[in-house]
Amino acid sequence: MGTAAAGVTATEVLCFRVAAETLALPAAEVAEIIRLRPVTRLPQGPASLLGLIALRGGILPVVSLAGLLGLAQAAATPAARIIVLQRGQRVGLLVDAVAGLAPAAGQRRLELAPLLARDFAQALRRAEAPPPAPTAAPAAAPEQALALLGFTLAGQHYALPLERVLEVARMPAEVTGLPAADAAMTGVMQRRGGLLPLVSLRALLGLPAPDRREARIIVARLGGRPGGHRVGLVVDALQAIWRVPGEAVEPVPAVLTRGAGEARIEAIVRHDGGRRLVSILSTEGLFDPATAARLLTGPDQDAHAMTSEDGTAEGQQFILFRLGAEHYGLPVATVDEVIRHPPALTRVPRAPDFLLGVMTLRGRVVPVIDQRRRFEVAGQAGGRGRIIVVTVDGLQAGFAVDAASELRRIAAAEIAPVPALGDEAGGQVFDRVATLAGDGRMVLLIEPRALLDRAERDLLAGIAAAVPAA
Repeated sequence: MGTAAAGVTATEVLCFRVAAETLALPAAEVAEIIRLRPVTRLPQGPASLLGLIALRGGILPVVSLAGLLGLAQAAATPAARIIVLQRGQRVGLLVDAVAGLAPAAGQRRLELAPLLARDFAQALRRAEAPPPAPTAAPAAAPEQALALLGFTLAGQHYALPLERVLEVARMPAEVTGLPAADAAMTGVMQRRGGLLPLVSLRALLGLPAPDRREARIIVARLGGRPGGHRVGLVVDALQAIWRVPGEAVEPVPAVLTRGAGEARIEAIVRHDGGRRLVSILSTEGLFDPATAARLLTGPDQDAHAMTSEDGTAEGQQFILFRLGAEHYGLPVATVDEVIRHPPALTRVPRAPDFLLGVMTLRGRVVPVIDQRRRFEVAGQAGGRGRIIVVTVDGLQAGFAVDAASELRRIAAAEIAPVPALGDEAGGQVFDRVATLAGDGRMVLLIEPRALLDRAERDLLAGIAAAVPAA
């Protein structure tokens, strides 16, 4: 719980301890004092920047005072506190303990301004400039690539157009059943302030009933109007995001368009050079006309949560991924695809240590970057993880991450700019931060163009040109 600094006089100072020293700051500069809480680390920031926390509806950068003073940061004790300063933009100082208010005479004053200017000079200059605009969606390729979300049902591969997918979620422990519902209706769950109907895609396709314990839910949009009508489609497992060229999509022979179930297969994709056939479903073809009419004339479950005043979809869709204990987000529009980490990569002699190697992806050589090493994440990743393939200024690169955990639409109200307290690289890479409604997680949103600086882009482009495709 915070302690306000109201009612102090101009001659009073706040005394605190750091590394066995007692220092003081003018009490009038202190907004509040709070207990230590978990911080979201900002990779590539100055060593003294511990990370970010959410506070009073904003984002607060937390700085180690010991680090600013060039001292070793001792392990935090229950007495540790964060002193929140109001100096144009708020900054939190982590100290070992707060001693209390005292007269200014005889106290050793901390000259904080030159310390912050030394560690954060570039960031403080950037703070005076307007924040950069978020990366726009890349221009459509000449062959008009189709973005798909892949999943499996009964061992077979299926996909939905990504533009119809709002987010993905885990199956809840308990689902509320509906009396007299048909076999395809799994039940309803609470989601985003409303009730989300859950429908079994296995049942719609006439497949045998699954074991639902490890199932996933694809929250999809029905009908032409964004936001109003959602349905949760229960699938066995998620696969990846794919972008496939238009010529790889073929119509389904008429005799195969409807099986024993209700849903229709709209097209077939020859994926991975034709080695895998993926059946594409469309949200319009999931239900027979009578069922679709009932769903689309029902109440809008989330008209307020997911739409703005003019009725357009609110927020932006992100791929959320994990490195260690931290979560990050990339705009879906800039992601080519998400794939499993291959068993082996081709090593590149004399390559920098962040380059794991190269892989061949549909005839193209793609450099793979160790994002754990780039973001200085401690420990070892468990399992092979995922590779997020992104095209940055015409260069396609893969970023190895521990897990690609979610596809999620984040409302504009959940997103705030990152406070400009980081070095030039860190401040560019993480331009925004989202505090997710529901679980309160803080997710650093990445500016894709800044994932590779100019020298690294030139280096990787040279590697991709030098290594022949398999």
